[in-house]
Amino acid sequence: MLDFKILKRSKKSHARLGVLRTAHGLVETPALVPVATQAAVKTLTAAQAMAAGSQILICNTFHLHLKPGEKIVRTQGGLHKFMGWPRPLMTDSGGFQVFSLGFGRDYGMGKILKTDSTAEIIRGQPSPTLKTVELGQQPKLLKITAEGVRFTSYLDGKVIELDSKRSIRIQEALGADIIFAFDEPTSPIATKEYVAASLRRTHRWAKECLDAQTSPKQALYGIVQGGRYKDLRLESARHIASLPFPGFGIGGEFGSDKATMTKMLRSTNAILPEEKPRHLLGIGHPEDILPIIKEGVDTFDCIVPTHYARRGIAFTAKGRLDVGKAAFLKDKRPLDSKCECATCGIHSRAYLCHLFRAKEIAAMSLLTFHNLYFFNDYVAKAREAIRKGKL
Repeated sequence: MLDFKILKRSKKSHARLGVLRTAHGLVETPALVPVATQAAVKTLTAAQAMAAGSQILICNTFHLHLKPGEKIVRTQGGLHKFMGWPRPLMTDSGGFQVFSLGFGRDYGMGKILKTDSTAEIIRGQPSPTLKTVELGQQPKLLKITAEGVRFTSYLDGKVIELDSKRSIRIQEALGADIIFAFDEPTSPIATKEYVAASLRRTHRWAKECLDAQTSPKQALYGIVQGGRYKDLRLESARHIASLPFPGFGIGGEFGSDKATMTKMLRSTNAILPEEKPRHLLGIGHPEDILPIIKEGVDTFDCIVPTHYARRGIAFTAKGRLDVGKAAFLKDKRPLDSKCECATCGIHSRAYLCHLFRAKEIAAMSLLTFHNLYFFNDYVAKAREAIRKGKL
């Protein structure tokens, strides 16, 4: 069950104000989707994640399949009851692990390439400083075929077979409101020939996922891939848009230039059906949020607020703070004087600095709560700006 209604379209950008209706409640869009990898937002309870303003979470299919296993989650009444989360949920397909446990691990890189060699890769020219992923190449711990992917478990070394049908079966057992088609996000150093071949697999898997779905209660999103190559992105958008998905994910990487990312989003969203929701996978630094919203993205997931908090970084209206620095031990101010979260309302920078330097677990929890509140509030203000015609 999924219903999406656009309440207002901006006259200044491609931003839109909307509402997603699911069996577990409403989501006002645009919205941040915090990551709850193993059925928990790290260091927070479900109640705390809600108190921080989170409307919807996304859990990780691959990791939940490994532990505790989808059968256990199903016997506990599904993810919502299992984790005590009454609001809407998403699950990814396990596709991102094809990259992160594959070429991402092999080359020690994320989906965003931070190098001056990007231009050489786009032009198909060899880079003297950077290796490339070539057509036919396989990761060390994975085997990718037309049928699916064979993983080597990082827990016990066992072989795990994952394909489009099995991904859907796992996600149906987990029971999230929104699920995603199985895909392969390609490496930022993949050649165009590799990305084109990968795209053919992803498109085939998308159709297989639609055929495999049996639960009418879940909304299955198709995923647009194509890497940094505009022609492949547009080809993928046209193909995925032609299939009967109720919503769409936009995945993979767009290059190291954020201006290129927004242009790619604009071109992609111009092809996707306007009346259906669009979710951007794995993007969401503070400086990214307004640009992606302006390009018509409705929801987006990102580990930034929680990942950075566990490393002592707080996001504030005046920028980032490294709370563990000794200079903050004498600072009586809250993290952000304009923030209304419980962390800022009660605790000083000095106290939080002490907790981090003392390696107290409470430090990560308090900072995660603040960051999540800050991000959710930032997006809420963006919604209000669309409503008032200012964004």
